[in-house]
Amino acid sequence: MSGHVKNMCPQLPISQAARTLLSLLLVAAIDSVSAGVVCRKQPCGSSLQISLKLTKLIHKESADLLKTYKVSQGDMSELFCQMSINNVPDPNISGLDPSERMLSIYSHCKAFLPHLKRVTEQQTDLQPPSSSLLSKLSTAQNRTNGLANQINCIYQTLFPNLPIPPEPVDGPTSVPPSQNVFQQKVYGCVVLKRFKEFLSRVTRELRTLKSQVCTRRTTFADTNALS
Repeated sequence: MSGHVKNMCPQLPISQAARTLLSLLLVAAIDSVSAGVVCRKQPCGSSLQISLKLTKLIHKESADLLKTYKVSQGDMSELFCQMSINNVPDPNISGLDPSERMLSIYSHCKAFLPHLKRVTEQQTDLQPPSSSLLSKLSTAQNRTNGLANQINCIYQTLFPNLPIPPEPVDGPTSVPPSQNVFQQKVYGCVVLKRFKEFLSRVTRELRTLKSQVCTRRTTFADTNALS
């Protein structure tokens, strides 16, 4: 009888339901941080784990964004992405110690934002208003800004005596001046390709930082407070 009742109440598989719930929670977390919520102190491992999951979500979305972009640009889209252009942020994370590498992640997020905005502006002129590419580009901007703020909060907690410089530590990259349609398509593809590569590196980097910073009994924040 009990088995019959259970069969009458179909449910999503736990793994699928959990993934759906996690995605919603991560989106809410990004949006709340983007809205300017004051940084709250959290255990080192917990805060870095949240940022890692957020990064994985954005990386997954960036892969879909790049695929959508290529489809929308026509037959030469693969060629566009293979071209080399200047003034696009490098996807590599720099720094020798954890504080420098976390700062590099933060500054890279901030550096990519104006380029994502420019690509959105360009594609708004090239795509119909109903294009899914435009909504995905807008989402990428919001997510990246949220991730930057999340990393900022962690940095302030772990390294309270190390200020964040006003300019990207790896040097600013200016958005390009007016471009023709071909140049816009190349620029957009290179930006989104490097953006995806950067997020892949952030995923690996946060795993490493979590093991380096959070497995010690005394965090870097405690060390700085005692110095």
